[in-house]
Amino acid sequence: MEFTLTKEEQAFRQEVRDFLRDNLPAATSRRAKRLGYLMHGRELVLGWLKILHSKGWSAPNWPEQHGGTGWTEMQRFIFEEECWIAGAPALPMTALTLVAPVIYTYGTEAQQVRFLPPILKGDVWWCQGFSEPNAGSDLASLRTTAKLEGDHYIVNGTKIWTGGAQDADWGFFLVRTNSEVKAQKGISFLLIDMKSPGVTVRPIISINGEHHLNQVFLDNVRVPADQLVGESGKGWDYGKFLLENERTASAFVNPSKHELAKLHEIATGEMRDGKPLLQDPEFSRRFARLAIEVQALEYSVLRVLTGEKTTYHSIAVASVLKLHGSDLQQKIAELQVDLLGPKALRAFTPEENDDPDRFPVDVEDYAAGRMSDYLIARAATIYGGSQQVQRGIIAKLAFGL
Repeated sequence: MEFTLTKEEQAFRQEVRDFLRDNLPAATSRRAKRLGYLMHGRELVLGWLKILHSKGWSAPNWPEQHGGTGWTEMQRFIFEEECWIAGAPALPMTALTLVAPVIYTYGTEAQQVRFLPPILKGDVWWCQGFSEPNAGSDLASLRTTAKLEGDHYIVNGTKIWTGGAQDADWGFFLVRTNSEVKAQKGISFLLIDMKSPGVTVRPIISINGEHHLNQVFLDNVRVPADQLVGESGKGWDYGKFLLENERTASAFVNPSKHELAKLHEIATGEMRDGKPLLQDPEFSRRFARLAIEVQALEYSVLRVLTGEKTTYHSIAVASVLKLHGSDLQQKIAELQVDLLGPKALRAFTPEENDDPDRFPVDVEDYAAGRMSDYLIARAATIYGGSQQVQRGIIAKLAFGL
């Protein structure tokens, strides 16, 4: 498959670069670069999304009829790549890439009119309620129930590892609406206002000391029946559709390229025996291996995005990308910390990250956030489906084992 950019695509890349140069606030870029992409948060992300909306670029992956850009897959890839190079905050995958496609593919027209425009405009923050304390990768065993009483569902249960729930306006939840059928057949896809009575969010502080994850408790939460997406009992199918998007996106190619460039920056700035670590043979070997792996992953993702035909099941392909992408995140973060040594242990306050005048003068800018990213990267091989689960999916769907 040919990935050489056409003249039109080269012109598009320049247009994106010009827009980013003229519209991405320097303070936003600086803060985003110093924070791990999981830590960008509501204020930073939605502020940038509003700027993109003014250009009509807030939903690169949506169809035009729903407010998307109408870009080709290659244009979308170029846009994302240039955003990462410029230091733009990551777009809200939970809203744009996960729940929105479910709504515009399976939702009613009324649901599309109600829920899609606020996502486009950057007016709303979403969270995902799938995993439970006893139902992580095995979602079919989830126990959160939703019983239809009149024109409302009464929801009871708990969800865990719910990223961004502390700031969320809405959440999309897999719930059990029928316990008398096969486990997968009794699950439905429900949209829940996070400010509903009975919704309680309890913070989970991650190993990096940040608050991103939460446990959500649902106690007799009344949810209007018109917030059920698609058919009752079809939630498992919608969840698989969503997870395929998540696992392809979870390859995190451009974030990995961004971190690889930062790794090169660290190796240029850090010295050993009077020479930059960049000249160290052992580092060069490890860096070259990572660079090759990142490039191989990038081309694999491009093959999927451009619709290359394959004999393998699409979900198995998505699992392969997720498997290698999450592994690479950990390898790159580990080598960054290795090079920084004790400098990596330095913690940075939000004020230091936001205000260049308060950033420590005795610490290089590239050290900010590296230990935080390294620690949170330990979860990359778990969230979205653990490595073991991904290998099981590949074995079953790709090789019939």
